[in-house]
Order: sequence, then structure tokens, then C-alpha cells
Amino acid sequence: MFDERQRADTIRRISWRLLPFLMLCYFAAYIDRSNISIAALAMSADLKMTAEMYGIAAGIFFITYTIFEIPSNLALVRFGARRWIARIMVSWGVVAVLLGFVNSHWQLYGVRLLLGAAEAGFTPGVIYYLSLWYPARERGRAMSFFYIGAALASVIGLPVSGLLMKLDGVGNIAGWRWLFMIEGLPAVLLGALVLVCLPDSPTTGTFLSPEEKTWLARTLAADHAQQGPDHSHDWRPALRSGRVWALAMVWLLQAFGTIGVTLFMPLLIKSMSGGDTLLVGLLSALPFLLACILMYANGRHSDHTGERALHLGLPLLLSGLLLAGSILVARTGASVAAYGLLIAAVGLNWAATPVFWATTAGQLSGAASAAGIGLINAMAQFAGMGLPPLIGRIKDATGSYDSGMLLIAAALTTGGLVGLKAAGRPRHPTPTPMSPIIEQRVRS
Repeated sequence: MFDERQRADTIRRISWRLLPFLMLCYFAAYIDRSNISIAALAMSADLKMTAEMYGIAAGIFFITYTIFEIPSNLALVRFGARRWIARIMVSWGVVAVLLGFVNSHWQLYGVRLLLGAAEAGFTPGVIYYLSLWYPARERGRAMSFFYIGAALASVIGLPVSGLLMKLDGVGNIAGWRWLFMIEGLPAVLLGALVLVCLPDSPTTGTFLSPEEKTWLARTLAADHAQQGPDHSHDWRPALRSGRVWALAMVWLLQAFGTIGVTLFMPLLIKSMSGGDTLLVGLLSALPFLLACILMYANGRHSDHTGERALHLGLPLLLSGLLLAGSILVARTGASVAAYGLLIAAVGLNWAATPVFWATTAGQLSGAASAAGIGLINAMAQFAGMGLPPLIGRIKDATGSYDSGMLLIAAALTTGGLVGLKAAGRPRHPTPTPMSPIIEQRVRS
């Protein structure tokens, strides 16, 4: 019989084996997706782009990302996480490098479309993959570590991107081109390492003992039993679940902040501070440092208490209110106070992320879980498609980002209210016996 110490040791072993590498992979993914926000500080002038054209370039990524999201996640179930995640990373890394060779906004649009298709399925695929390893009561903390990789991409990546922009003129090549070419290469290398570093599932992993595998399989089986009928091969229940659609709405509204604010943060801060690319990169990174701290604290506390709704809804609600406050305070000229409120708003927006996915991963099982996660993540990309061009058009028309940011604030506030309802009541499953067939397979 597994005691609490053995349980903690098993989860710790899994975490040390999987999470640092997956965080590094997401670090690379998020840099390649969002480094256009720093590149735009010089690229827009070189390619003669308006703010709306930049918004289209930033948002067009999400069209193909959305189209291929669910098919990619189902392919992951069919071909195995290790091979499919490796394929995703190598292909998006190659395409990310190609961004450094575009010579017009039309070429930029085309390569961003290819980047979205290449990266589709990575984030929901890893979320599904983690659900194969972590029991329900441990997922909030696991998801927080994974998403810290994305936040660290901004904490570290934005200043590094600012430094790479200083290569402007080296080899007679623009700094923003160096930025794309250099930052695309790590994804290719990490994609190759996925084949070595990631086991497909607990049954194929060699770092757990037979007893640990048995305990993990029993606990996960108990989680699946509480989710209702087994949907190991049927993905359609995901489309029929009202809870899945409600959670998709929360993620869509939350994405207004993670997509809209992230893609425009450097441009917004440059309009406030007037600093050079390095200073803008540093100031843009600080909100994501707070995001790392709040994601870990919120995910851990949610796992400890078993409560999801408040840990999901309240951070989003407060994030929206603080973002609106930041914009209104900035109008008075108090830029330091406005920047402080912006830091808090971004941090709280991200704080809800691990709790959201811990909640979502427990709704379905098997192929239905993969499809549900893919559906939810795909729904959020509609914000990515429409929001950046809209904010760019608002900026061109008004000369300010204020109205666009207030729209994001309203979406986050609404998402918080929906999240308070959609997350449901807490439940901590208790282990149930496995069938002899499953137990024999695990021990072998």
C-alpha cells in the first residue's frame, strides 16, 4: 500500500524527469510565436507596415493553428506523444527561421500561416500528455510549471530579443532578421531531443519502479472512473459536453489577455516610455516574472485545497479590473502607477492558466480528452485571429492603444465571471482497484 511519502516521491520523480524539458520546449515555442512583437519595433518600418498590417501578421498565425489544432492532437494519440511532439517542434523551428528571409508584408503573412500550421497541437498535446502522468490532484502544480516555461520566454526572451536587435547591420543584415533566424534554431534541436528524452506513457517509462507504475495506473483509473464512461477511442463526447464548451468560452476570453497584451506589450510600453529596444524588452519582461510566481502559487494552492472555481475565476476578474485601471491611470500621466497596475494585471491573467488546464484535463478521458483539449485551445485562437488586427486598426484610427486594451479588460472580467461557474465544485478522487489484466500489464 502506497503511503503519502511514496506518493510524493513518485510525483517528484515524474516532475524532475518531464517538466524541466517540457518547460524548455514551451520556452522555445512561445519565443517563436511572440518574438514578432519585438521584431516589429524595426520590421514594420522596413516592410512599410501600418499598425493594422502588423496586427494581421501577428494574428494570421492563429488561422492555420486553429484549423490543424484538433487533427494534430488526435494524431498525437495515434502516433504517440514522443514522435508527434518531435515532428511539431522541428517543423516549426524551420519555419521560424524562414521569417528572417521575408521581404514584404505578404511574404510575412504567408510564413506566419506556415508557422501556425507547424506549431498546431503542441500546447494541447503536451497538456494531454501531462494528463497521462499526473493524477487530478497534482495537475494544477504540473500545469503551472509547464506554463512557467511560456512566461519565462517573455522574462528572458524579450530582453534577449532586444539584444539580438542590436545586431542590426552585422553582415549587412537587419537586426530583426537576425532575431528570427537565431531564435528559430533551438526548436529544431529540442525537437530532435524529444525522441530521446520523452517516454510515450508511464507504461513505457523506465524511470519508475513497477510499484510506482501500479500506484499511478490505479490512481489515474480512479480519476477516469469519476469522469464517466471510458472514451478511449471515441472523440465525439468532447463535442457534446456542455462543460467543455463553457470552459472553451473561459479560455477564449482569457486569451484576449495572453494574446492581445503579449503581442502588443512592447509597442504599448514603447509608447509610454519611448525607450530603445533593450529597455522596452526589459520593461516588457517584468510582468511575466510576476506571472511565473503567481502561476506556481495559484496552481499549488488550488491542488492543496481541491478548489478550482475561485482559483480560476477570481484572478481573471481582478486582471480585467486592474488592466482597465492601468489604462485610465495612464491617461492622467501617472505612467509609473499605470505600469505597476499593468504588471499586476498580466500576472493575474496568467495565474489562472494552470488551474484552468487542471480543471479541463479532468473532464474527459482517452481520445475525447485529446479532442476536448484541442477544441478548447482552438476556440481561444479566434481571439488571436481577430484581436491583433482589430487593435491595430483602433491604433491607426485613434493614435492610441487605450480602447483596444479596455476591450481586453472587459473580456477578462467576463471570463472571470464565467470561470467561477464553469469550473464546478472540487472533487478529490480516491484510488480504486485495477483490473488484473491492467495490473499485470503495468508490472510487466
